[in-house]
Amino acid sequence: MADKLKIISLGGLNEIGKNLTVYEYGGDMIVVDVGMGFPDNDMYGIDVVIPDFTYLIQNRDRIRAIFITHGHEDHIGAIPYLMRDVNAPIYATRMSAGLIKLKLDEHRLSDKVKLITCEAGETVKAGRFSVEFIHINHSIADAVAFAIRTPIGVCVHTGDFKIDPTPIQGGMADLTRLGELGNEGVLALLCDSTNVERPGFTKSERSVGASFEALFRGCEERIIVTTFASNIDRIQQIINIAAKYGRKVAVTGRSMENAMKVSTELGYMSIPAGTMVDVAQIKSLPKNKVCVISTGSQGETMSALTRMAFNTHRQVDIQPGDRVIISASAIPGNEDSVGNVINELYRREAEVVNERELPLHVSGHACQDELKIMHALVRPKFFIPVHGEQRHLKTHARLARDVMGMDPRNIVISDVGKVIELTQSSVKLNGTVPAGKVFVDGYGVGDVGAVVLRDRQHLAQDGMIVVVVSMSGEDGSVISGPDIITRGFVYVKESEELMEELRQVAVDVLDRCQDRHIRDWSTIKSEMKGTLSNYLYKKTKRNPMILPVIMEV
Repeated sequence: MADKLKIISLGGLNEIGKNLTVYEYGGDMIVVDVGMGFPDNDMYGIDVVIPDFTYLIQNRDRIRAIFITHGHEDHIGAIPYLMRDVNAPIYATRMSAGLIKLKLDEHRLSDKVKLITCEAGETVKAGRFSVEFIHINHSIADAVAFAIRTPIGVCVHTGDFKIDPTPIQGGMADLTRLGELGNEGVLALLCDSTNVERPGFTKSERSVGASFEALFRGCEERIIVTTFASNIDRIQQIINIAAKYGRKVAVTGRSMENAMKVSTELGYMSIPAGTMVDVAQIKSLPKNKVCVISTGSQGETMSALTRMAFNTHRQVDIQPGDRVIISASAIPGNEDSVGNVINELYRREAEVVNERELPLHVSGHACQDELKIMHALVRPKFFIPVHGEQRHLKTHARLARDVMGMDPRNIVISDVGKVIELTQSSVKLNGTVPAGKVFVDGYGVGDVGAVVLRDRQHLAQDGMIVVVVSMSGEDGSVISGPDIITRGFVYVKESEELMEELRQVAVDVLDRCQDRHIRDWSTIKSEMKGTLSNYLYKKTKRNPMILPVIMEV
């Protein structure tokens, strides 16, 4: 019997970010994208979230190659963490490869990893698979979709895409090639679902230029623009318009500087002579001759714009009248952070312009009409919606079924870790593999699990109380204490009465244990924890973490 094609998502389903898809046939595996996600508000102390690589590490000898659709963090951000344990070549377009190399350099992995640059139109053989790179439009240069040929048929994996008839560079998406594949016959389509809830078409990147033009024309104040560091076409438009109106451009923010360095070296950005200046020089220039391009469109704590707003940026301080242009929309979950930064900018008398006033941002993802075009061109036998939360996946499945007329039995909504099995005539979910979230905290990868996070949430919400007591190792009598120490619970000086009551409760517990001849320290701790917890809840309706500490003397 012929082998089945297995498709497994280890990220990117029922969530936004950490996209990673595994294609498996016989003894061969390929990986498409290795992305990271951002932590939720309740993930205290977590820097980034990456997929669980257990399944890939278990099968590392079967991985023939890793293919990257484009250079956004949710598609390349976890590569350094995977490449510590997996040795497979990475194939990516020039811009994506440039950004990946920066990451590998940072993690000192460049010498270990084989990074191969490809162009749209090229095909790479990897075991029983061959992967064709197809040019598509997105909000970063050099984005591609993949036609993945397997012994049982072709899968089209779109990556993130939109159809932009007037892109700033690179030309329109190669719809002709997608149509040719549709004519040849496509077994399965895995398609971006991010914007499936929006009707119509996504606007062209070029449409943002007119808004910048209006904001720069006649402005006598400093202009500060924040946008996504990876949106090179947007940055190019800002630089061109600044140069047109005689402004010098300074860039601040590490990710912005890195992205511009890579894109300039690779020829994706051309900067008019004499336009760029170091950010330290802008204080010596007249206000109407300055444009600062900055990171921080999502209100990130350490980003350049946040530091400017809160007056902790070393070179740029917000002055009354500064025109701050936010050329991005808030990613779901970041609205509060962005709102805090905007409020602080207003407090400093800056003029803030965002997409509510003018069209200053366009999405990089396809809306409903573009998704219909993709389905109509590719005409797949089976459809697997990817890249989205449950509502996006379900809405995309409904579009395929009700609008495009697809047989509902040929549509599969999967989840992270579930195995999709394909033959030439059937598709089904069959089994699971290890999958989930791994938390990165500083240098620690995976050492912060659910238990630690739960403790951090508990501490953040209710604080903690430490009860310290010294006891005799001979007869179990109390030598000193109990002393009560609190953190994040109440301010001790204002709650001396409560502290004394707690101390008395702890004394009663110790006396009770002494009367019952309990000498086991863990039993005494458990008694103390339970009694104090019950007392505090009745008294304060709070539930702090209680840590009894017994020192044997």
